Amino acid sequence: MRVKTEAKRDAIVQVASEVFRELGFEGASMVEIAARVGGSRATLYGYFKSKEELFVAVIHASAKIHFEPIFTALAEEGDEDLARVLQRFGEKVLAVVCSQEVIQAHRAVIAESGRSDIGRLFFEGGPKKGLAEVAGFLERQMRKGRLRSADPTTAAHHLMALLDSETVRPSLLGIQGPLTRRELREATRRAVQVFLGGYASAIQPAG
Repeated sequence: MRVKTEAKRDAIVQVASEVFRELGFEGASMVEIAARVGGSRATLYGYFKSKEELFVAVIHASAKIHFEPIFTALAEEGDEDLARVLQRFGEKVLAVVCSQEVIQAHRAVIAESGRSDIGRLFFEGGPKKGLAEVAGFLERQMRKGRLRSADPTTAAHHLMALLDSETVRPSLLGIQGPLTRRELREATRRAVQVFLGGYASAIQPAG
């Protein structure tokens, strides 16, 4: 019995990333990926049960590189003006999720979601974890009295939906091209303004 290693898994994900980028989700095959990795399909399936699972692993590996620093910075925020913190966070997140690479991957996940469990795998391994990070930050702001008391997970959903509404959704539908930095900044400003309009504490803490 062959022993699975993290290095081998990472190598498979790296090769698969190149294949998916070249051929797209539909055009890529486990046969092609196995050939480029230099192993058998059996080895490949030993690490990933399906092409969908491997595709999601590729997305998550890329997302981790981009999002980990953003969420780490958010967790370390002190008592700076909350609107400014959320503005900075929103701009950074949107710069990633509105990139053409991420939009294309998102479209592929949506297209396959009705035929497999790719949607669940994608959500649980990525967006769900991101929402938990945002909810944790918002809960801390509620304890400090900077936001009104509410369910932090629901608040996180509302914040991310507001950020997505003018940016990600139109991009997914192809009704707008790549957004400029200024457009992302303004869309973020409006989203944060609406969010704080609903969640800011009526009594702000002194200092």
